[in-house]
Amino acid sequence: MNKEQVKAERKTLLLSFLAGLCGNATLAVFTSSAVPFSIFPVIAFGLAAYCLYQEYLSKPMTEGTPAIAFACFLAGAFGYSGFMRAQFPDMGSNFLPLMITLGLLLWVAYKLGIMLPKKIESTEAQV
Repeated sequence: MNKEQVKAERKTLLLSFLAGLCGNATLAVFTSSAVPFSIFPVIAFGLAAYCLYQEYLSKPMTEGTPAIAFACFLAGAFGYSGFMRAQFPDMGSNFLPLMITLGLLLWVAYKLGIMLPKKIESTEAQV
């Protein structure tokens, strides 16, 4: 992906990350006894999914964006899981969810071109 495509798809990737985060929070609210009930994760998940769907309808995705968006969704879900396990140690270790989240975010950064080395212009070309 080039820089223009990355800027155009930033909203989709952010909404995908937010949908994963709120989706896991909604699941935790309904299934985990350690998490107190709140309606806000459910509302946030619904709004994030709706906005992501509207974004999908309004403009076509470029090549490679669906895989990166799915990776962002999983990073949000595993990130929330790691956060909840750090907050409530009785749920288990947070090592695996955090390592999966970091791996996914590194892959996303590589695919978006954030981790590529910058070109160094030689001084000979300027002379």
